Amino acid sequence: MNGLRGMAWLLVFQSVGELLSRGLSLPLPGPVLGMMLMLAGLRFAIVREPVAECASFLLAHLSLLFVPVGVGVMTHLALLGQYGGRMLLVIALSTWIGLAVTALVLYWPDRRNKA
Repeated sequence: MNGLRGMAWLLVFQSVGELLSRGLSLPLPGPVLGMMLMLAGLRFAIVREPVAECASFLLAHLSLLFVPVGVGVMTHLALLGQYGGRMLLVIALSTWIGLAVTALVLYWPDRRNKA
């Protein structure tokens, strides 16, 4: 029962985030606003405990959430064959760029402190 309350909290925060995002024409997506609201809400036990139980359940069954992705890849195999090389190149480049930017951002404050 507590897990259902946790799922209800997750849906409430996402819905409130969507309402704020669309109602105020904010540049952030509703789920992102909902996550920020949930972060504030996790300070309270009435939210934290049910959400923790729901999160544990979802993490235990995480592999099931990848089934739709696998089905999508299988149904669009022709597109993957046509654009797969380009997609692989873009994914590899963006990963390396992300890693480089992260390393520079982490290295930059340390270098400033030594100077």
